[in-house]
Amino acid sequence: MSRSVPRFPHLRQDVTASLVVFLVALPLCVGVAVASGVPAELGLVTGIVGGLVTGLLPGSSLQVSGPAAGLTVLVYEAVGTYGLPALGVIVLAAGVLQLVMGALRLGRWFRAISLSVIEGMLAGIGLVLIAGQLYAAAGLEAPATGVGKILGLPGAAVDALSSTGALASLAVGTGTVVVMVLWHRVPGPAGAVPGALTAVLLATSVTLAFGVPVATVEVRGLFDAVQPPGADAFGSVAGIGVLGTVVAFTLIASAESLFSAAAVDRLHTGPRTRYNRELMAQGAGNTVCGILGALPMTAVIVRSSANVRAGARTKASRVLHGVWLLLFAALLPSALALIPLPALAGILVHAGWKLIPLRGLATLWRGHRGEALILVVTAVSIVVVNMFEGVLIGLALSVAKTAWEASQVRLEVMDKGAGPLRVHLSGNATFLRLPKILDTLESLPQDRPLELDLTGLHHLDHACHTALEHWAERHSTPETPPVKLTP
Repeated sequence: MSRSVPRFPHLRQDVTASLVVFLVALPLCVGVAVASGVPAELGLVTGIVGGLVTGLLPGSSLQVSGPAAGLTVLVYEAVGTYGLPALGVIVLAAGVLQLVMGALRLGRWFRAISLSVIEGMLAGIGLVLIAGQLYAAAGLEAPATGVGKILGLPGAAVDALSSTGALASLAVGTGTVVVMVLWHRVPGPAGAVPGALTAVLLATSVTLAFGVPVATVEVRGLFDAVQPPGADAFGSVAGIGVLGTVVAFTLIASAESLFSAAAVDRLHTGPRTRYNRELMAQGAGNTVCGILGALPMTAVIVRSSANVRAGARTKASRVLHGVWLLLFAALLPSALALIPLPALAGILVHAGWKLIPLRGLATLWRGHRGEALILVVTAVSIVVVNMFEGVLIGLALSVAKTAWEASQVRLEVMDKGAGPLRVHLSGNATFLRLPKILDTLESLPQDRPLELDLTGLHHLDHACHTALEHWAERHSTPETPPVKLTP
């Protein structure tokens, strides 16, 4: 008799992995929400939707979605500028836009975005996030702008050193970072516990045991925190600023999710990501998050890699992690009120640091200095200006660099002693190389016949063609031999 095949052959591995991902996601969901200036419960809502909605849909079977540190700065700015009710509308619009792009099969095009721009974007976010959370770790008010946050750090340090309460708060935040950095070195079963969860539990225990005077998470309750956007909030979408924020949310969330999918695919041997479907799955999740007035979601590499390392085999692990988050939010919401805010700030400082590709930048500088420059300029632009315009500056630089490198043209002057000078052009002649071409032509003897051979060109743009025709006309006078163009 043949043995029946179990209906869920990988259930045990998926359940174990889901618990690991839940423990990794819990402090991050809460920390991202608090840093974004919204109720802590909304971070849990986004994590729940990431598991129960996006997790059920096709696309990438093992990557896990939820609120991401990479969008914290942008969400904080949006909430501060347009208010919390408008956040739901922005996230909803971004989700619908993702659905449309997925239906139009634009998912793979996000992989064409320069990696230097993406890494520069994340580095800029990381810098602003670290600077802002250093104030939070000390219990101080952070300046509004990225530049203000960074330039104000020396003054904040002086204020913290003169305040016992700020020093106590900063000690809790610093301790959290130290635990997270060192925890992966702990041997045995204890080291398998996620470092972020361990750090939060230790910080909470220490502050309770010794009565450390630090601020803790404000708890509203899951149902009180969920506030679907009303009709008034939808009226604000018509503004140019809101539309720009929607586009920024869409592009950044989509790019981060699809880059995460590519990274997760390298970690396992299972089914590969279907990018258009994954984009639509992210769009469906963000649409639901927008309806609930929650944070935007992306696929998160930290949770996804934890899911793969824990032995997940199917999408059941990410769905179950959403179930555990829902049960926690419904049954133990008061536990959030015990978590010290400086501990969450420490988690996000650590997360922000991991967004800055210091080793990658050094390697890039040695091999591709132009790409390294794009990364740095994008990061600095985000700090100095804002997220959306910083990314646009990075993309513009990337396009300009690509255009310059593609415009490689070679000029060979052949002089056989008798007859006309022959100038052979090969490669791609565009307006970017026009000054070089004209300078070479102007330096040739003007008293000899000249023939321009363009047959070696792969591409001749309109500007170059027009300029060469005008140059030929200018040098074909009764006193000088005619210039001949060989097309």
